[in-house]
Order: sequence, then C-alpha cells, then structure tokens
Amino acid sequence: MSGPFGGLRPFSIKTKLGALVVVSVFITTGLLLVAMKTETELRFITVFSVIATLLITQFVAHSLTAPLDEMNAVARAVSHGDYTRRARGADRRDELGDVASTINAMADDLEAQDTQRKELVANVSHELRTPIAALRAVLENVVDGVSAADPETMRTALKQTERLGRLVETLLDLSRLDNGVVPLKARRFEVWPYLSGVLKEANMVASARAGIASGSGSHTRTDVHLHLDVSPPELTAHADAERLHQVVANLIDNAVKHSPPHGRVTVRARRGLYPESLDLEVLDEGPGIPESEWHRVFERFNRGSHAGAPGKGSGNDGGTGLGLAIARWAVDLHGGHIGVAESPRGCRIQVTLPGLPEA
Repeated sequence: MSGPFGGLRPFSIKTKLGALVVVSVFITTGLLLVAMKTETELRFITVFSVIATLLITQFVAHSLTAPLDEMNAVARAVSHGDYTRRARGADRRDELGDVASTINAMADDLEAQDTQRKELVANVSHELRTPIAALRAVLENVVDGVSAADPETMRTALKQTERLGRLVETLLDLSRLDNGVVPLKARRFEVWPYLSGVLKEANMVASARAGIASGSGSHTRTDVHLHLDVSPPELTAHADAERLHQVVANLIDNAVKHSPPHGRVTVRARRGLYPESLDLEVLDEGPGIPESEWHRVFERFNRGSHAGAPGKGSGNDGGTGLGLAIARWAVDLHGGHIGVAESPRGCRIQVTLPGLPEA
C-alpha cells in the first residue's frame, strides 16, 4: 500500500494513539464550548478536561502495556527453558498481535528443537549401547579365555565396530547438515555405471550384515530384488557423486526395509528438463505412505506410526530417523527437490537434480 497512510491498519497502535489525540481534543473543545455557553469558570473546565483525558489515556495505555508485560514474562520463561508458555493476544489485529504470534512461533520452534535434541540423545544412547555391549562381551570372553581370538571371533568384534562407525558417520552427516557449510564437488558422470555400483554396494553390505541387527538403520535383508532402470542407457548427469550416493543409498535402504518378502525395489533414472539434469525415482512394493504423512516423511527423527513409511520403522529396525532428512539435505545442496509422489502400489520417492547451472 502506498501513500501517506501506507501500512496503517484500522486497529494498529498508530491508529489507537491517533484516536486518543483526536478524542482528547474533542473533549477539550466540547468542554470549552459548554463553558462559553454556561459561563462556567475556565478552571473547572480545565480540571474536567484533564481528568477525562487521563482516564482515556489510562485505558488505552493499559490495553497496550498489559500484553507487553505478558509477552515479556513468556519470553523470560522461554529463555529459562520453559517452552510450554505461550503469549495470549495472537489474534489481535495490531502490532502486538504480530509480536505475540512471533513469540509463539519462536516458542514452537524451540520446543520442537528441544524435543529433537532429547530424541537424539535417546536414539544415540540406544544405538550405542547395543554394539558396545556386544563388543565388550566378545572382548571379555577373549580376555577371560572363554573363547579364542580366532578369525571368527574377531570378525564378530569387527562387525560391532563397523556398526559404531556407521553411527558416527550418521552423526557427522547431521553435524554437516546443521552447519550448512558442505561445498558441492559436482562433476559430470555416467548414470548407469554409477547407480549400478550403488545398488551392488547395497547388496554386498546387506549380505555382509545378514543375520546381524543393524545399529545404524541400514537394512540386512537379502530377499528383496534391486532393479535398475536407466533410459537412455548413455544418460549423463552433473552432480556431487558423494552426496548423491547418500541420497540413493538412504532411499534404497528405506525402500528395502518396508518391502514385502521377496519384493522388488526399482531405481529409475531419466533425463531432466535442463542440461545434465536428472530425474530419479525409487519405488517399492510395500504398503506405502498415507498422503497425510507426506509432508513429515523427511523430518528428522520422524519414524511415524505407519509401518510402511520410509524411515519409519516399526520400532525394531534400529533406525535413527535421520536417513531421509540427510537425503533431503543432500538434494537441497544441489538446489533440487525431493518428495513423495502418488503411486498405485507401494511408495514412490521422486528426486530432481537441476544439473548444470544456467548461463
């Protein structure tokens, strides 16, 4: 809105103060006219005018300062860690309503972050406890002479150490996500051999972990068939191979977890709209994700209540709820888009990478 009254709202503080001045002037003028017609002494009119103006000013001032006092108390409580307090008056149609809404939004964000922090501590503590206990048991048996330090025993200890390593790598990814300072090392590559290598690695890792619970959320199933569909076969793309690996590996991992026995997971790649851009899809044959949950799939620590949702294990998959959050972070670094798409069966995750920057 332009002009001298641009930004002035009907119920803003500026309007109320202006109305206060106008009313005070009208009261004083009215009393002066009464005095002139009734020959009342000017001093009495002055006293009445001052009293009336003070009463109106007190009423307006209270309507402005009372919400500020409450907002100050809420802000002080939030600063001391009480994220349950909320400021009233967010429905006011003035600047104080805007401030109350901002304070409440800040409290909501801080409460969500505090909840995530507590969940992170609980998740990490749970994930660390199992491999550490298993590793300690193996080493105690070796030290006490219960079992020999043969290759099989050391292999068991190595697998537990690898579980710890995977968890630490996940935490490092989370740290990079928070700092937002990871540079992209984009390059041109052939999509078919690249994705083929990612799928082979996923199969090899699953086979190596078969029969051992995963402490990092990575799947251990070997009954699910991974299928690669790249068209045209000579398709190329421009992206950071390491970050893209995080995206594809996490999507495959979650798709495999929620596939039916002997199911099929398809990784589909097509040329995007721009030079060296890439459209990726990962499809599974699981129960899928309710549309009401689509917007929450990529939130941190979100496992949800639906067993079919990627990243939302049934509670016993050992996942940290970070896999898809890291995938979204990696896609965002490229300036791309990731989301859940409609599918007649199972779950379909779509990834779009922009490719070469436009000249």
